[in-house]
Amino acid sequence: MTDILTAGDPGVGPVLGVDVGGTSIKARLTDAAGSVLQEHRVPTPRGDDQAAQLAEVVADLAAAASDAGPLDAVGVVVPGVADDATGVSVLAVNLGWRDVPVLERVRAALAARGIDVPVAFGHDVRAGALAETRPQPPGRGDVAPDHPLHRGAVAFVPVGTGLASALVVDGVVVSSGGWAGEIGQVLVQHGPHAGLRVEQVASAGAVARRAGTESAHAAMLRVRAGDPVATRVWNDCVDVLGEAIAWITAVAGCHAVVVGGGLAESGAMLLDPLRAAVADRLVGLRTPTLLPARHGDAAGAIGAGLLARDLLAGHELARATEPAAVTAPSGAPR
Repeated sequence: MTDILTAGDPGVGPVLGVDVGGTSIKARLTDAAGSVLQEHRVPTPRGDDQAAQLAEVVADLAAAASDAGPLDAVGVVVPGVADDATGVSVLAVNLGWRDVPVLERVRAALAARGIDVPVAFGHDVRAGALAETRPQPPGRGDVAPDHPLHRGAVAFVPVGTGLASALVVDGVVVSSGGWAGEIGQVLVQHGPHAGLRVEQVASAGAVARRAGTESAHAAMLRVRAGDPVATRVWNDCVDVLGEAIAWITAVAGCHAVVVGGGLAESGAMLLDPLRAAVADRLVGLRTPTLLPARHGDAAGAIGAGLLARDLLAGHELARATEPAAVTAPSGAPR
């Protein structure tokens, strides 16, 4: 299947990628060359257990995008357990969703605005993994097919409001019906955090909450200043996150792990001790290369746009392979 993003087909117009996070919704409107035409960040609706408000937000964003010119497709990605095939959010703890038909809601909201475009649906972390590992168009990053992120087993672990992971094997994102990668929901069995879920210790949201700060960035600043409470919380995060990454590596044989999300923006302050924590747990095994996400917290929105372009590529391929209509001669049997 031709990837329209890299093909740069001038007949394909802008697509809107929408990443629904536990705290905010990030959206990017891009053209066929990957250039950003619009960028938005709005709060995620609270108390929206059927995604009705979320659908209206997506419709608002699509309407704003349409003001800049014809919109060709929309991609929406959500956290938690997402069934890509049915467009249903099976479970999203941070949003209070269970078995919510998000794709259906979004399509209806778009139709009500007169916006008739294909809509792709997926998981935020798997979409982010797609953005981080797919070869980029010329002039927009690496294009070499033998780049280490484009082959073998690569894990993507964004440390955001919650925590999840995605596994990419030889360029293919592993889904398993939407259940793959929910490492944040695993219960810690031993030590001072026994009984807590991994993401209740090893996520940006957990770091801020446990440190008593407004954000993980504020907690990081307190760590730099030597605050003992923030330092303990930070070390706990590194310890539990290192454990999770070590297990992912041991099971999947990852040669690289891309760490993203808001917490990864602290750079070496997180990655250096995290590398040490993972190495300590993999003595005698291959230690993966830990890399910062190249797209930062925009990976999900970029990946949502890629899903939209892949959906368009599928439509174009289907049209190209349809048998040509044949008009029977006058009087011939039909």
